Amino acid sequence: MKTYSPRSAFLPTTQEDLQSRHWDEIDIALITADAYVDHPSFAGALIGRLLEAEGYRVGIIAQPAYNSTRDFLAMGKPRICAMVSGGNIDSMVSHYSANLKRRREDVYSPGGKIGLRPDRATIVYTNLARQAYGSGVPIIIGGIEASLRRLAHYDYHSDLVRRSILLDAKADLLVYGMGERQSIEIVRRLANGEPVNTICDIAGTVWATSDEQALPPHHVIIPSFEAVSEREAHSNTPTAEGKRAYAQAFSLRLREENPIKGRTVVQQSANRFVVQNPPAKILEQGQFDALYELPYTLDCHPDYEEAGGVPALSEVRFSLTSNRGCFGSCSFCAIESHQGRMIQSRSKASLVKEAKRMAAHPAFKGYIHDLGGPTANFQGPSCLHQQDHGPCSAKLCLHPTPCPELIEHHDHYLDLIKAVESVAGVKKLFIRSGLRYDYLLEVASDATIQSFVSHLVSHNVSGQLRVAPEHVSNDVLDAMGKPPIELYDEFQAIFEEESAQAGKRQYLLPYFISAHPGCTLDDAIELALYLKRGRFIPDDVQDFYPTPGTSATCMYYTGLDPRPGRAFMPVHVPKGRERRLQRALLHHHKRENRNLVIEALEKANRKELVRHLVGR
Repeated sequence: MKTYSPRSAFLPTTQEDLQSRHWDEIDIALITADAYVDHPSFAGALIGRLLEAEGYRVGIIAQPAYNSTRDFLAMGKPRICAMVSGGNIDSMVSHYSANLKRRREDVYSPGGKIGLRPDRATIVYTNLARQAYGSGVPIIIGGIEASLRRLAHYDYHSDLVRRSILLDAKADLLVYGMGERQSIEIVRRLANGEPVNTICDIAGTVWATSDEQALPPHHVIIPSFEAVSEREAHSNTPTAEGKRAYAQAFSLRLREENPIKGRTVVQQSANRFVVQNPPAKILEQGQFDALYELPYTLDCHPDYEEAGGVPALSEVRFSLTSNRGCFGSCSFCAIESHQGRMIQSRSKASLVKEAKRMAAHPAFKGYIHDLGGPTANFQGPSCLHQQDHGPCSAKLCLHPTPCPELIEHHDHYLDLIKAVESVAGVKKLFIRSGLRYDYLLEVASDATIQSFVSHLVSHNVSGQLRVAPEHVSNDVLDAMGKPPIELYDEFQAIFEEESAQAGKRQYLLPYFISAHPGCTLDDAIELALYLKRGRFIPDDVQDFYPTPGTSATCMYYTGLDPRPGRAFMPVHVPKGRERRLQRALLHHHKRENRNLVIEALEKANRKELVRHLVGR
């Protein structure tokens, strides 16, 4: 059932909307590469509602045409500033698969239609906004595309190291991270008449200068754009020195991703200096609660009714965000560099309040699809140390072994689950966001494990529970920052036993990544044999996707491990045909993969496995 609130319930998008509010202008133009969906899982709505609550007149410009400035001027020039986002997903990832093939659907667009956003949307929109508004309107870029491309970064789609997106977009200021604190402070200071080029001290922002004397004291200098992008003159291939400089720059930046004690990071690019201020502090619980209690309609904008809505809404519309951030530090995941390693969590009262609001929505059928965040069972700080010192810069919380100071939060999480389940009108609450089973098994007591899994399988699973072991080879799992496969096997046994006791036939649905840095053909064969022994055919296999801002992408480009304590150890990087061979091994049962599997086994000198994996 699709429902659409009246236009008046949304932030304005047209001149007619302004007239209905008796506004003669907007203060802020919020330009986004996603369709306008008034739900807190959509960054445009979340920041828009937050600024609205601060008393500003916000207009949404969603997926404007990128061949003219017409849509940018639909509500006139903004009085204070324009804020530009490439959307909930990096626009290049939104458009292209891990094999660089054009996708057939864009779930953040009306009807899933592809092509409504440009490649490199943040750059394109910023240039058009500058044309439309002139130099007198400050332009601030943010969102995940800007956040993860804030310094020099490897770009998989061009196979080049690109400079900071702040320079390429020619924006005035860049917001990285989730952006609430920064957005409020920037707009307040601009509204008070402060020139944008003097706003250089806000945590969680990046700015640029040509004046070396303007750099703040006690900053960390990382290798320059020219150093990290160095290529051979005769072949245009990256030099070994350039790759090492890139790994060093990434490692140094990684150490400063600490909102309590992180230092300013400076990277030179030609005659300019890109200055990354320390990360913004996480929201306090009251602020986090208030953010999700703003008057979202939970609907697509009425303009999309004819297209059938926006596909991405269906999974999250009746889902509850209980936490933010992740101390899991998986190498392939960008959350560490975007949301951070410090956990923000909501109160039980706020979650119950939101569940009641959902239950009153006309499209609600009694099912809440999720209660969690990036990692559902990380419901509080990883340790007491973080409050005063932030995340450790030289070690990780869970890898290679769990820190002895880890705090366990499963009883609290179970209390939240039960509170939401008890809301009138809620028939069922499912848990679909990621569970770190290693955190559960290695930190919680036996009694907690039993009570948590028992409730989970009895009330919060519908046949299958998705988990992410990612691989089985110890070398690959180490490169990923993931636990040994034996912990997955242990959790699977507990899950199946508790399901049987509950009288339910339920299964874990494991998620695997092929061709991750560190993975050899032998490792891929080991995974194929594991799947064969378990008689499991994975539907959900993702080829490793080098996306900006992750340790694994640094490994992919440099062949070096930049993580703390790794001393830039060499890492095998499967590329080209080897990627195809590794993917084929995971789907060795498919007839169309037969020749590829045989080729992989021959290259690995494992021809004796041909009959076992592909038959005669």
